Amino acid sequence: MMRIAVLVSGGGTNLQAILESERRGENPNGKVTLVVASKPSVYALERAANFGVETAVVRRRDYASGEDFDAALLGVLKDHGIDLVVLAGFLSVLGPSVIAAYPNRILNVHPSLIPSFCGPGYYGLKVHEEALRRGVKVTGATVHFVNEVCDGGPILLQKAVEVLPGDTPEALQKRVMEQAEWKLLPQAIAMVCNGEA
Repeated sequence: MMRIAVLVSGGGTNLQAILESERRGENPNGKVTLVVASKPSVYALERAANFGVETAVVRRRDYASGEDFDAALLGVLKDHGIDLVVLAGFLSVLGPSVIAAYPNRILNVHPSLIPSFCGPGYYGLKVHEEALRRGVKVTGATVHFVNEVCDGGPILLQKAVEVLPGDTPEALQKRVMEQAEWKLLPQAIAMVCNGEA
């Protein structure tokens, strides 16, 4: 049974999808045992509590350097015996020491079809704003392994989502979450836990 930590920075809708998938028995070889938030006030912590999952808060601003933050985060993960790390809307970039500690054991979901609209500066609504600005007809989401290159690790799963006439960034973001992110992330986690990835 792989022990999973989900790292969050906001409302935790992807976390909710992961926990509901787990509750339905869709990941028999893994269990979310820890949710780590980048700030104490995020709603994702409440979602975790509703599922009886232990939580921790590790804020980058509480540490003098990125290395210190990474060391603190690693300490929390190691203390909880974490096997797999899942970035579900986590807005801090992980440093080399964290990535080295979990080779091919860190997953990220990105709200576009990588290599489109990814890399430094592309997160949240910015991704969807750029997709609409460029006039693409199809966007989607990608789950990939994390390496030292921002959004550059090997791709595990992708799902396309149609861009509709009159879409706003907010409407497109919601559709990408509902049709792609919330399906792909639990599926990718189960694949890793089952040894299929």
